[in-house]
This record gives sequence, C-alpha cells and structure tokens, in this order.
Amino acid sequence: MARASYLEQNSGNTGGHKLKVEPVKAARILSNDDSGKVFMLDSAGGAYSITLPTAAGATAGEQGVYYKFIVEEETPTAAITIAAGSAIISMVQKDAGGDGANSTAGTQVSNLVIGTTAQKGDVVELMFFNSEYVGTVLSGINDAVTTS
Repeated sequence: MARASYLEQNSGNTGGHKLKVEPVKAARILSNDDSGKVFMLDSAGGAYSITLPTAAGATAGEQGVYYKFIVEEETPTAAITIAAGSAIISMVQKDAGGDGANSTAGTQVSNLVIGTTAQKGDVVELMFFNSEYVGTVLSGINDAVTTS
C-alpha cells in the first residue's frame, strides 16, 4: 500500500500541517476566529496591548479557543500586555530561576505583562474554558512576565 508523501520524513511536504503564524507589532484585538494562531510579539514601535475575547457578551470567548504568544524580540523595547478585560486568567508560570511566584495560584488576574527583560522565545499559551482563560507561561528570565 502506498503512503502519502507527507508521511515521508524527508519529503518536504507538510501535508497542510503548518501553524498559522502572525507577527504583532501594535495593539490587536483578538477574536474567536484567531484561535490556533501563534502570535510573534515585537514591541520595537512601543508598548501595546493585545485584547482577548471577554468572558461574556457579544465578544465572549468560545469553549476551546486557543492562542500562543512568542516573544520575537531579544529584550523587548517596551511592555506588551495581554488583556482579558476582567480577572479571568488562571495560569502556571515557570521561569529560569524555578520561580513559580507569578503563577495565579487560585487568584485570577486580568492581565499578563511581558516586560522588557523577556527573552526571545519566551512563551504564553492560553485556552478559553468555562468562561475563563487557563494557560502556561515559560520564560528564560526571572519575573519577565508579570500579572495585574
């Protein structure tokens, strides 16, 4: 039985299994249609916010909506805020020092702030589930990502 070429390791064919990647350099309002995208963050033009769908109402997040954010800049020029509009983000964070202090630990937050000490490759992953965002943060620098 013949196999499809995308199953061959060296075929060069991705079989349509590419991630949707979008650079972000300024304020952006996300929708449910942006689910599954990987956002590459660059603040060379100054500080900005990325607004997530809300917990309720016309712009409410849909169950299972997923976003991934990766810092593109080595030590960003300005802070980047990922904003939920209300305290609906629960997340676990691990940074280079093994510090989990910025994890939400039962107290939801409204914002994740990627600071100017962040490193290229630091990552935030968020998924909407039961009217809140749950996720993880992985950073190469202590306290590069904070909450408010």
